[in-house]
Amino acid sequence: MVKTAVFTGSLFCGRRFMGFDFKKSTTFRLAQAAKAQRARAGTHLARIGLHPGQEAVLKMLDDSEGRTMSQLAQALGVQPPTVTKMVSRLATQGLVYRQVSEFDGRLARVFLTDEGLLRIQQVDRVWKRLEKEALAGLDDKDRKKLKKLLRHLEKNLAVNASEDDEEESDLDDSQSGLEKGEATVIQNGNSVAETEDKDVLEPRIPEVIGQDKELAS
Repeated sequence: MVKTAVFTGSLFCGRRFMGFDFKKSTTFRLAQAAKAQRARAGTHLARIGLHPGQEAVLKMLDDSEGRTMSQLAQALGVQPPTVTKMVSRLATQGLVYRQVSEFDGRLARVFLTDEGLLRIQQVDRVWKRLEKEALAGLDDKDRKKLKKLLRHLEKNLAVNASEDDEEESDLDDSQSGLEKGEATVIQNGNSVAETEDKDVLEPRIPEVIGQDKELAS
């Protein structure tokens, strides 16, 4: 006989579940501010023919020309294919060019063109305008404190990222063991319904996390 279970507790009743109110959290406000900043930057950058993220590539090259794709990817904190796509589009616009390394033919280094150097001046004006808009209403003391707090948040999140990798590895091992245990129960003659009841006692609730994927479209 198949066993069924009806959940009436607060955990599975939608509106009755009083969990973490993420909309009141600092990290939610941080994410919303980042989205607003990206959207506003996109508006300003579109006026000078750039997409969000492309200006960062230009600024990185202005700081140190002749970087390889992997060096750019590391500096920007993105995957190499993302940088390759952005560099290709910037090259099409005549803002950068690639040159094979004289020491290693497998490496291509990226340089700014004269037009790219002129575009950086426009990028600087965009960033100054964006900075002014974002910090309107804040005095110098609050601005300095905000930068300090944001650096602290960035450091915390960067440190915890490595810890998450270890936790996910442990979780994968535990999940693998659980699946093997369930398979053993079925092989020993227990019904599928009984195995499902074991899952009911310890339901798995997936996390849903939204995140922007790329610096540039």
